[in-house]
Amino acid sequence: MIRLDDLGLFVRTAALGSFSAAAREANLLPGQASAAIKRLERELDLRLFVRSTRTLRLTTEGEQYLETAREVLDTLHAGHERLRAADGPLSGVLRVAAPSDLGRNALLPWLTEFRAAHPALVLRLFLSDQVTDVFRDPVDVAFRLGRFEDARYVTLPLAPANRRVLVASPAYLAARGRPQSLDELRQHDGLLYTLGGRTHDQWAFEVDGRRQVVPMRAALLSDDAEITRRWAVAGQGIAYKSWLDVCDDVRDGRLVALFAQHGESVPLHLVCPHRKQFSPAIRQLHALLRPRFEALTDRLPTG
Repeated sequence: MIRLDDLGLFVRTAALGSFSAAAREANLLPGQASAAIKRLERELDLRLFVRSTRTLRLTTEGEQYLETAREVLDTLHAGHERLRAADGPLSGVLRVAAPSDLGRNALLPWLTEFRAAHPALVLRLFLSDQVTDVFRDPVDVAFRLGRFEDARYVTLPLAPANRRVLVASPAYLAARGRPQSLDELRQHDGLLYTLGGRTHDQWAFEVDGRRQVVPMRAALLSDDAEITRRWAVAGQGIAYKSWLDVCDDVRDGRLVALFAQHGESVPLHLVCPHRKQFSPAIRQLHALLRPRFEALTDRLPTG
């Protein structure tokens, strides 16, 4: 008989590409994870992985069986969530991933409030500027900026009208002058961030239904997007940020928005790899956050 724990270890080993990584995640020894996969292979009478001293990859049969294993686990997860929903109060663990600046500047107090309203729920928050892989990483839901057309993902909209906005401090604009056109941005100090070894120095805008790209000269660079906001507040240059990250600074006068009507569209979503993973906790979190994020985007300047 196939053990559900073995099935779960198979799915996580396939995602992580390592017995030891899957074992650490499950708080097991590497040998225990390997033994679980061998036990599963015996039950199925087929080989799931090709093993070598340096690599671990799925066999053709393993790739075919992986989808079935995911569907089985998803179905069980959905059944469990329906029972939990019938019981009333939220419980269990909710693992949430979010961009670092969004997490610090907007989400943190709201997630704290959500947890206080559901004391039986354990909330795990993972902040990173690296894009979370909701298939590979051990998270239930992720906050994502941008458009998603991949059928593997299911999204819940949070801020469909969100845009990127150019921002600079009043002190910087007083010293360097306010740019009168997008092309004049080339003469200014860009506050840039790097992601995955790539520097985001090509700023895209929407002008009269067309896309305009302005290459920027880097004055300061960081691999933490929140740092670019802090540099902008400190008067070090111009940053191009999601409105959700800078709206409070603009409201309080620490930053000035420039050409906001031309900012690139970056809607915010909650993202899951499969509809069955939209648990009661995720649905209630979405219900709490959507009107709050939409209220922030309602304050987007038009000029």
